[in-house]
Amino acid sequence: MSPEMKQTHDVRVKEFIPLISPQTLKDEIPISQAASDTVIAGREAIERILRKEDPRLLVIAGPCSIHDEEEAIAYARRLNALSEAVAETQCLVMRVYFEKPRTNVGWKGMINDPFMDGSCDIVAGLRKARKLLLKITEMGMPTATEMLDPITPQYIAGLVCWSAIGARTTESQTHREMASGLSMPVGFKNCTDGGLTTALNAMIAAGSPQSFLGIDIQGRSAIVKTTGNPNTHIVLRGGRRPNYDSVSIREAVDQLRAKKLPEAIIVDCSHANSSKKYQNQVRVWQDCINQRFDGNDAIVGLMLESNLCEGNQNLTEDRSKLAHGVSVTDACISWETTEALIRSAHEQLLRSRHGRTDNDGLAGNGRYRIASLA
Repeated sequence: MSPEMKQTHDVRVKEFIPLISPQTLKDEIPISQAASDTVIAGREAIERILRKEDPRLLVIAGPCSIHDEEEAIAYARRLNALSEAVAETQCLVMRVYFEKPRTNVGWKGMINDPFMDGSCDIVAGLRKARKLLLKITEMGMPTATEMLDPITPQYIAGLVCWSAIGARTTESQTHREMASGLSMPVGFKNCTDGGLTTALNAMIAAGSPQSFLGIDIQGRSAIVKTTGNPNTHIVLRGGRRPNYDSVSIREAVDQLRAKKLPEAIIVDCSHANSSKKYQNQVRVWQDCINQRFDGNDAIVGLMLESNLCEGNQNLTEDRSKLAHGVSVTDACISWETTEALIRSAHEQLLRSRHGRTDNDGLAGNGRYRIASLA
């Protein structure tokens, strides 16, 4: 380059830091037989539920975001134990979310900034994420996460049983292409305005073969060619108004049917459906359980933002001052509330399966116990 010619590329790039390759990380933290068995069984169970071959309710519960590995393991142990108790009626999957989309700025999650200090040691974040997913799946607990960065799946997707594409990225061609090649079922959330068309179009795109730019297992830039993902579905998270009620569910089913898409819906009890008030998740949950009890099989799953303790807290420079088990992103319901919701739903769904009705005086009791938590 001559002295007179100014550089035209990477003008605003401060630094390039080499990234560990997916293969190197997988060799460093290999999947075990126990973890592999959990992932395969978890994916198969979720797929059967989406196809309505398994009548159980899919429940995806866990923290809004993971910021402390020990707290995540403690939650996973509780959820895993509860999973065994309600296995006849529900398939429990733990939210293990490492990437957080931001409207402007803020902490982007454990993968991007694992030490929560702005150092953004992404290699360390990928290691933490893979180790945690390995520990949780080795327990026998299936995992769920949101795939936000299209590079990330090569590092952790083999340990994930269910994935979400968020409301702000459902319209993204990049994420639709990525989803077409993911190995697990993928749920597309409706847009923040509440419209479903974008998510339905995303399901069609992700279900089709795609060719796009990505990385291979060695971390090299590559043209990725996919077969399409047959296990995409819609996640209702509300918009300008909640969309978990029976009328909204029927409208969603009609739109799915019109596009010849699977009539399987997961309802997110948080976000706009709860008006961003974590306590309202109880109300959304019970409304959907009542719909299931009344014979609505379109609702195949529910999502809860749940943590060891309720509420949320602001990040501080001194991590030792963070309250134990409290979210640093969206506010969550407590473990005690989560367990009560799942156990009461178990009772109600069992009664429904055995052909009992409110006239027996049993299902009504289950509804009362949940309503009293609100």
